Amino acid sequence: MENFYLFVLMCILLIILPGPDTAIATKNTVTVGRSGGLKTALGTCCALLIHTSAAVLGLSAIIVKSAVLFSVFKYVGAVYLIYLGIKTLWSLRKKEEAASVEMDTKSKFTNKSCFKQGFLTNILNPKVAVFFLTFLPQFVDTGSNTFIPFLVMGITYTVLTAIWFLLYVYLINQVSAFMKKPKAQNIIEGMTGTILIGFGIKLALEKSPN
Repeated sequence: MENFYLFVLMCILLIILPGPDTAIATKNTVTVGRSGGLKTALGTCCALLIHTSAAVLGLSAIIVKSAVLFSVFKYVGAVYLIYLGIKTLWSLRKKEEAASVEMDTKSKFTNKSCFKQGFLTNILNPKVAVFFLTFLPQFVDTGSNTFIPFLVMGITYTVLTAIWFLLYVYLINQVSAFMKKPKAQNIIEGMTGTILIGFGIKLALEKSPN
């Protein structure tokens, strides 16, 4: 394995770039609270570990090389992102004053779905598989066995992602007093819904790497 520290630096720069995972984590932290954001991050990291395993075992290479499989993952992922975006925007129209018991029930239900949202958003994104198969090999010696280096780099990327989301969720939660005001929350949810739909459309229009 070559230039591990350069690999770590590149990972950090890539991780902090806003994407669907960040949008979902932001929405769930604001609407549910810190636990919602952390569960979303946990779902994202679990999906990354699966991507790592797939890259190590060569499954990602099959997905990348197969236009059909790539398209299936691409469109399923795009539909899911658009669904989340529309669901977020639709919820703004249905918000009404409710009793505290009803609000608590809704919060618990939403909290349970945070992990699933983080997991599915990441696992259904074929660009992550493409990233692992195109980015990781650049830091491996030519002709060497890739099993251990891919495993180390995949776990490193996942750990760095987890650290970033811990800091990010903590920061969002710290300013949640302002962000959880009804007007601010509506603006954030509206922006998040629009961004998710945008990411979904962008993913649907993504060309196969072949």
